[in-house]
Amino acid sequence: MNSKITTKFYWAVTVLATIGGFLFGYDTSNIGTDLGFIPFAKHLATTAPFVYGYLIAGASLGAAVGALIAAALTDKYGRKFLLITDAAIYTIGALLSAAAVNLAMLLISRTFIGLAVGADSAIATAYIVEYAPKRRRGHLSLMQQWMITWGILGAYLVGMGVFFIAPGLAYAVDWRILLGVAAIPSIIGLIFRFYMPESPRWLILHEKYDKAISALKRFNINATEDQLTKTHGVLQSMETKMRATPGIKRAFVVVGLFMMFQQITGINVPFYYGPTVIAKLNIFGSAGGSYLSKAVFGIEASSILAVINVLATLIGFKLIDSYGRRSLALLGYSGMALFDFIGTVLYLDHIAVGLLIGFAGFIIFFAFAVGGTGWLLQGEYFPTQYRGLYASLIAVVDWISNFAIIEIFPAMNLHIGLGYTMAVFGVLSVIAVIIFFFIMPETKGISVEEVTEMFENNTLLNVKNASGTRESTGSGDK
Repeated sequence: MNSKITTKFYWAVTVLATIGGFLFGYDTSNIGTDLGFIPFAKHLATTAPFVYGYLIAGASLGAAVGALIAAALTDKYGRKFLLITDAAIYTIGALLSAAAVNLAMLLISRTFIGLAVGADSAIATAYIVEYAPKRRRGHLSLMQQWMITWGILGAYLVGMGVFFIAPGLAYAVDWRILLGVAAIPSIIGLIFRFYMPESPRWLILHEKYDKAISALKRFNINATEDQLTKTHGVLQSMETKMRATPGIKRAFVVVGLFMMFQQITGINVPFYYGPTVIAKLNIFGSAGGSYLSKAVFGIEASSILAVINVLATLIGFKLIDSYGRRSLALLGYSGMALFDFIGTVLYLDHIAVGLLIGFAGFIIFFAFAVGGTGWLLQGEYFPTQYRGLYASLIAVVDWISNFAIIEIFPAMNLHIGLGYTMAVFGVLSVIAVIIFFFIMPETKGISVEEVTEMFENNTLLNVKNASGTRESTGSGDK
């Protein structure tokens, strides 16, 4: 598969696999759009900031649970089965959220949505790296992040459209529509995921050779049962001894820390809370008018940030397989820290628009260098037989980190203010640069089997030095 060109079919399957990313992005900014219009939640920011934070982050907590469930099931039942199940669960959760009659029902529904989003995030990139040619693995895996950015932008566009068409129903119906619209892409995903092939690698490892041959043909690859039997023997001999080896533990440390810092450096704050925060800055035309007009302005400004997010991710597609994962990550966290500090200085100097400048620069560096890179590492660092398990556990780390920072942000904002909160995120980004400079290897252009061997044969602090040799000599089975 290494020599194969990524045809339209590869990209179509990848889009279907990452619909969960779109739904995650939609949920991220959708709840921020709805905040001030949900009658039983709009005053919580000042009266009960931690409850307010849970309203925003409740889906993240459910996502951590969903990822744990995926860890127990994906290596046994396959990637396709769980991707289909996730889409069905999300559809139900979106419709229940739209029908919520009180805060408890909304929180429970959003946690239910989180189960689906979390399981999907645990499986999608693991599935993708199992059919992606090694020199295009970064491009295909980055689709997860790009779909997230489109989901964020989509929620803002839907919000502006609904409030423009029916502003008088903002507190009665509009917020329900915004929550319920998410069921549409999840239904589409539910239908078309039935037509996806199962992961060829998973099928080979489970000796389902007839199905593996059929799946490979859909990727324009011809293979015989004898060839697959030999491949099974090679993979089995490599991986039966690898469930909790030192190499896997090292890989888990690196990608686990990466996903933790990806979240706790604050990327989701502009999108979960962006419309509410920006509306209160009273910049440009937002100072006057009703709460609705201010909120719509906040959504419009956040939409600009979302467009920046979508476009900046395209840079990642260009660089991820050429510039490399490690170089991008170090550049990304450095740029994020820089713009956090710029935003802090400008905001504390009473230049309100400085916060937007800080957000915009931060998002650019995150989008092309950090966001997609994390999802790629989640899929490519672990051996096939246990990839579903460890990718799921990494997703648990990601979602717990997401939940923690989104839960705590309202209290940080209330007690130390936006300016100093951005400074905290900047310091965390600097810490990330230091850590990954010492422990993160380069894995562009080498097979996933070679990645596994690299972690097995080197200590945590030496693995980055071994990666250069692997890149120049790597060949292998994808």
